[in-house]
Amino acid sequence: MTLGEAHEGYIPVTGGRVWYQIVGSGDATPLLVLHGGPGIPHDYLEPLADLAAERPVVFYDQLGCGKSDRPDDVSLWRIDRFAEEVGQVRQALGLAQVHLLGHSGGTMVALDYLLDQPVGVISLIQVGPVLSAPRALADINRLYATLPEEVLATVKRHEAAGTLDSEEYQQAVEEYSRRYMNRVRPKPESSQRASQGVGVQVFHTVWGPYELQVTGNLKDYDRTDRAHEISIPTLFICGRYDASTPEETARYHHLVDGSELVIFEQSSHSPFIEEREHFMQVVGDFLRRVEARLGE
Repeated sequence: MTLGEAHEGYIPVTGGRVWYQIVGSGDATPLLVLHGGPGIPHDYLEPLADLAAERPVVFYDQLGCGKSDRPDDVSLWRIDRFAEEVGQVRQALGLAQVHLLGHSGGTMVALDYLLDQPVGVISLIQVGPVLSAPRALADINRLYATLPEEVLATVKRHEAAGTLDSEEYQQAVEEYSRRYMNRVRPKPESSQRASQGVGVQVFHTVWGPYELQVTGNLKDYDRTDRAHEISIPTLFICGRYDASTPEETARYHHLVDGSELVIFEQSSHSPFIEEREHFMQVVGDFLRRVEARLGE
């Protein structure tokens, strides 16, 4: 990532401090980026700094992962506290008006934050959205079933035995990742860095350690009955081969009145890496259109 004008620091939030970084200093409305997991730090999203020529792009690592504090307190790992954290970051950085972009697990945080009707969020971008954990899990199991029979059998065997650290299990999971999470190989350095900074306690508490089942406190998470409450301009994005499938993403799109949907034909769950230039063009155009309408 070419940082250009960038600065970073720490913000006090409920339970500790979170690390943030602001890239760029353009005059357009800032873009606040919510990474996945929860518990998978911002690093893999660094390509979004490409948008910083026009506007500040704000990254932060949610509490419990990356460069942020890691308190040993499982009571902190709740979707409502992560949503509260968004507001605390905005207030500390003076982000009176902001575009909000969530990826994967960050789309849950973004949606729950917006359901409290905060002032000043002028658009929402949901990349690889997960607005229902049960439906996401059903898709994960369906996509795993498309892998070679021996790969699926390996995953099931090791999850039943609890031997998730085995090399055989990791290789089987990597086969799924290569098809449906990020098709670029070798993995970019920023993605490798994100893997090293995962907040394991966070991820296991909210989602769980398994690929084919959800055991964490988000296992019953489903906001499809409230998605219609989103009234700001919204863009849904997924890849043709996305773990957040085009069918499910289209369903979310239809729940939000006036929202837009773009499917990246050569991508899986990481179109900002897999089709980087096209992704930035689509997102940049959307942000500019939103701002132009506000200025009319």
